[in-house]
Amino acid sequence: MKILGIDIGGSGIKGAPVDTEAGILLAPRYRIPTPIPAKPKPVAGVVGEICQYFEWDGPIGAGFPAVVQQGITKTAANVHPKWINTNAAKLITKTTGHPTTVLNDADAAGLAEMRFGAGKNRKGVVLIVTIGTGLGTSLFSNGCLMPNTELGHIELNGQDAELGASDAARKRNKLSWSEWGLRFNDYLQALEKLIWPDLIILGGGASKKFGKFSRYLQVNAEVVPAQLRNEAGIVGAAIAAERTGS
Repeated sequence: MKILGIDIGGSGIKGAPVDTEAGILLAPRYRIPTPIPAKPKPVAGVVGEICQYFEWDGPIGAGFPAVVQQGITKTAANVHPKWINTNAAKLITKTTGHPTTVLNDADAAGLAEMRFGAGKNRKGVVLIVTIGTGLGTSLFSNGCLMPNTELGHIELNGQDAELGASDAARKRNKLSWSEWGLRFNDYLQALEKLIWPDLIILGGGASKKFGKFSRYLQVNAEVVPAQLRNEAGIVGAAIAAERTGS
């Protein structure tokens, strides 16, 4: 099935048509900077621009950086507060004229990794952590998604975990890979005490440098880098739309 996948982020909104049977992009992804401020109508308008760019006429799946329940965004950590309690699916559908499914962006990336990437055919508990501006998480039990886990916001050393252990924190505090790797290890160990995953998949921008910090990760679970990398959010959003029949 061909579906337009959209990955809405705090700094950029990316999209591409996806072949959901093969898990591949059918065209190079197209990126537009996220509007400032990132209010609902301007963001939905950018999604409409991406539709026009691809001359799209069909269903859309969109990953969004927030808790999403039945298409309604419940939080707004890296976007404008006006998104809270906005029916994002309805807004984007109205703006583009195409049926749209919206889900948490880390859950979208997780769906892609579980079907086509490092989590393919893996049973048990699988935790995906996306490392970027924040820390996104998605959790699967025997292939079934438990949505909106938001484990990037657990308390770690007296503060929100992503404030100290995200890739943005590494850059902001000018940490070496060893210094940041030890911080991130503390975060994974804290998660392991809560959920005991069999496999941890690391995605997001920092996963490209997995070899620079993997030696500092001392957890019981197997830890591997994501395979779909920057395409995971787009592919996973399309998978979600396929599942809902949008």
